[in-house]
Amino acid sequence: MGPTDSWGHHWAGILFSASLFTVWSLPTAAHLIPNAHLLNTIRKTLAKPTISVSQGTATEHREKVTFYCDTKDVNITIHWVSNNRPLVFHERLQLSPDGKTLTILTVQREDAGNYQCEAWGARQIQSSDPTFLMVNYGPDPIEIKLESGVLSGDVVGVMEGSNVTFSVEVQSHPSPAFSWFFHNDSLLSLTTRTFSIHAMSREHEGTYRCLVSNSATHLSLLAALKVRVLERLAKPCIVSPSRNANSVALTCQTTHEGVGVQWFLKDQLLLPSKHLVLSADNKTLVIHRLGRNDTGPYECEVWNWGSWARSEPFWLTISGPDRVDITMGPGSGVVSDVTVELNSSLTLQCRAESQPGAEYRWTFEHSTTVYMGGTLTIAALSWEHQGTYNCTALNPLTRQTCSTLVLVRVVGSQLSWSAGAIAGITIGILTVIVLSTGLGCFLYIINVGWPSKQTAEDPIDETTTPTSEKEHAGELSSDWPRLVYANTPEPQGQVRVKKMLPPDPLEQFYEKELLSETPGGYSHSHQAIAQTSIASISPHATKRKHRVRL
Repeated sequence: MGPTDSWGHHWAGILFSASLFTVWSLPTAAHLIPNAHLLNTIRKTLAKPTISVSQGTATEHREKVTFYCDTKDVNITIHWVSNNRPLVFHERLQLSPDGKTLTILTVQREDAGNYQCEAWGARQIQSSDPTFLMVNYGPDPIEIKLESGVLSGDVVGVMEGSNVTFSVEVQSHPSPAFSWFFHNDSLLSLTTRTFSIHAMSREHEGTYRCLVSNSATHLSLLAALKVRVLERLAKPCIVSPSRNANSVALTCQTTHEGVGVQWFLKDQLLLPSKHLVLSADNKTLVIHRLGRNDTGPYECEVWNWGSWARSEPFWLTISGPDRVDITMGPGSGVVSDVTVELNSSLTLQCRAESQPGAEYRWTFEHSTTVYMGGTLTIAALSWEHQGTYNCTALNPLTRQTCSTLVLVRVVGSQLSWSAGAIAGITIGILTVIVLSTGLGCFLYIINVGWPSKQTAEDPIDETTTPTSEKEHAGELSSDWPRLVYANTPEPQGQVRVKKMLPPDPLEQFYEKELLSETPGGYSHSHQAIAQTSIASISPHATKRKHRVRL
């Protein structure tokens, strides 16, 4: 391609650019003459609305308030703002159809604050200056509070000597006035919400009143508080005044009247049960069916609203009896078998490890008698005291028992009789002697007959005349029986020979005491005495060969 063609393409580009400029460029008139309506719309801005209120201060529940939003603009919308937030409408708020008038029908304290109205156009928003609404209210129901005090119903208790501060909590606008009165209605010259009393004493006890007044609402309220000054409680103590078979009573002793009492077991609040029974005033605790786990510790606490005091821990010592021993004295060891001499004394002591101390009783296997006490003493041992003795130890609280036995052996001569036995034997021997002597005399009289006075003086016929059976029968009917001789022949004649016979000589009676260690000794002695008595009968009875059988 030559130079001529190159310059041809260059001019073609220039001509094409010029044609484009001509097509897209606006006429000069269009730039100099703008649209008149568009210029008016851009230049016109919304006017700032103004707000007015019927009254800037209102009383709660008594008055209504009306707000009006004034603006000269048209084709706008009115919006309301309260405390920089869109107003939330409710039944107490009323809005006019054009939105320019806002009415609060019944004013309440939450209606207080800043109010504004806003004019909303197509492209602009204009807000009015804020208008403040003040609402007066109160005083609401008031209450007197006492710092460092303990409320109990309508009464507040404070400790004697403590510092207390009285105060009133109140809701009111504007701030109310305060007037304080003491229990005798005397004015305390105090006009503040709070006041203090240092070192409370009995003189400060009574009812305090506070009058709260609102000058704007013309309302006044009176509050009252009864104050009781409490003495500082002294520490109580626990005593155990009574114990019976298996229970114990603990009493909480205090010098204060009208105080509350509560019990603690092992530092935990004690709850009543069938095992742990509290009295009506809670001052006495009864523990039934005592066991080893009831040792404690027990504590009682007294209180009176603002003060309390707790006793020292109280322990119950309950143990045993775990072991029972029998000794023969303080220096003797434990014995289970004792051998003692007859007629000697014996002392046995029973002891056991027990808390509280055990009660002791003794029993003997051959007797139903129960001996009480830890010491058993027998002054003079006899054979009847030999046997097994039982000692039982009893814990008076738990009623638990433990026993042990001891065997007592008595040694000594079997002939060693008691004084009573010896006296009985002596009396028996004398009785046998007297009876034997009487029996000998009786037998003698039977054999020889009783000599009458006539027989002693008249001679006795050695040969008698035979008589008839009737006469013979008459002779046999005398007071004493006659002796019959079986081996004497009857005489044939009637020869009567008178011969005076001398009285028979009296024989000596001898006694023999043959004592035997066997029970048959008494019969042998009696037989010997009887034989001796028979041998002492008159020789005439022997000549006649009269036999007397015992």
